[in-house]
Amino acid sequence: MTDHLADAARTRFVDGPEGERFAYRRFGREGTRPLVMHMRLRGTIDHWDPAFLDLLAAEREVIVFDNRGTNFSTGTPAVTMDGLVQGSLAFVGALGLTDIDVLGWSMGGIVAQGVALAAPELVRHLVVAGSSSGGVPDLPAPPERVARTAGKPANGDEDFLYLFYPETGRARAAGLASLRRLDRRLEQSNAMVSAEAFRGQLTAIGGFEGYWDRLEDLTLPVLVANGAHDVMIHSYATYAMSQRLPDAKVILYSDAGHGFLFQHPADFAHEVNRFLSS
Repeated sequence: MTDHLADAARTRFVDGPEGERFAYRRFGREGTRPLVMHMRLRGTIDHWDPAFLDLLAAEREVIVFDNRGTNFSTGTPAVTMDGLVQGSLAFVGALGLTDIDVLGWSMGGIVAQGVALAAPELVRHLVVAGSSSGGVPDLPAPPERVARTAGKPANGDEDFLYLFYPETGRARAAGLASLRRLDRRLEQSNAMVSAEAFRGQLTAIGGFEGYWDRLEDLTLPVLVANGAHDVMIHSYATYAMSQRLPDAKVILYSDAGHGFLFQHPADFAHEVNRFLSS
């Protein structure tokens, strides 16, 4: 049994245009504009905090999915950012969706921007969480410990706490609570990104020149948010994007880091729902 709607949502599959099968879950308020969620580096359909998803789904339909060749989805994993974008668009097209909102966290935030740039007629609102446009001038580099930690064959609680949350008692407690909420799905599914797909994601990030020079083309409403103490993608990127986006709102959580959306699920879900309803 579970207290979370997201944990009870069944996994479905849809055939893509290249013979692949996309794994996804779709739940929440039917008849509303779907919010298509894009995951972080090395994350899967089972790494979204169900508490956060439930709060979003209370007001709208939510769709989470594994991109091409990742976790439960078949096909060849992408090795470029455009490949990740095209995988997302192939999935959305396979579902027959023509009017969506998109949210992306971390690497998924870059993919979400790419989707909005590639198909402006498709996307009504864009939410970029704990991410960057890529190519941000003077963006501080992450500490060396980030690459060592994120590149481990497997990450444990202490790794995720360092990468996603500040080293304070309250932040660590919130992070552990989120990790325990993830356990129900993960203990059953053993969801993971294969070594091949992980290498592809790293290659895509390493070869990505960025959307910095194209931000002015994102004329739709954009919500950009982060924690002020993000060690993975410095929160300066959030501020810098606000200087170039034509129609943006920025949120920074002073006591949080990369995982701010799971540290403050109720507050951020409220902000997202209000933004998407505007």
